[in-house]
Amino acid sequence: MAGTVLITGASSGIGKALAHHYARQGRALALIGRDSARLETTAEECRRLGGNPHCALIDVRERNAMAEWIGAFDRAQPVDLVFANAGLMAGTPPDGHIEPADAGHGVIETNVLGVLNTVQPLLPGMMERRRGQIAIVSSIAAFIPLPDSPSYCASKSAVLSYGLSLRAALAPHGVGVSVVCPGYVTTPMMMRESGPKPFVMPPERAVDRIVAGLARNRPVIAFPFFFALATRLHGLMPDRLRRFILRGTRFTVAD
Repeated sequence: MAGTVLITGASSGIGKALAHHYARQGRALALIGRDSARLETTAEECRRLGGNPHCALIDVRERNAMAEWIGAFDRAQPVDLVFANAGLMAGTPPDGHIEPADAGHGVIETNVLGVLNTVQPLLPGMMERRRGQIAIVSSIAAFIPLPDSPSYCASKSAVLSYGLSLRAALAPHGVGVSVVCPGYVTTPMMMRESGPKPFVMPPERAVDRIVAGLARNRPVIAFPFFFALATRLHGLMPDRLRRFILRGTRFTVAD
């Protein structure tokens, strides 16, 4: 069972729900976020629930700042479980035809490089201690290329591959790695997206699925089951057939 838990993107959505979950267990928490007011709200809620949060206001894209803070924290209070959870979404705007270039770059930098900036400072310590667990939050969008969010799908596919590769590399060192691939979860990020949202669930229910998967050290924690299965099969379809089906499921993403 994990002792100290580090969570990026802890100020809202799944990250906030994870912080609440582990605070109820009295865990020491390292919470990283970009919004000072929301991060402090999460921290105060965790204190009331019995947790012991330490907060850092850092953008996960800031490699040096992340390495310095996480490294120092891990040396003082070894991290047992890390959630590389911070993420952005971009896509076709309501008045456009394709996602803006700047938005796409921001998604790749946050969702891919932000994961590396979170995980890599912890690897030497975890490998030396021969224990620890890494949870990388991807998405079921990793399984299927959606025309309205190419950078988001690419970023989530990239961290899925990175996580599974890292899992194989770290297994001999006693460190577990799982990639979390949620479907639609009611978060501020999801609310920016128009269009159908099948099998939507609250963050607390998503956390239950994640915690159960980590307890089993599952390589990929994808949910809900039937939606995850459908997207996997959809991603394997011939390109022409997949594009034909997706014509009826277009969406936009607001700023």
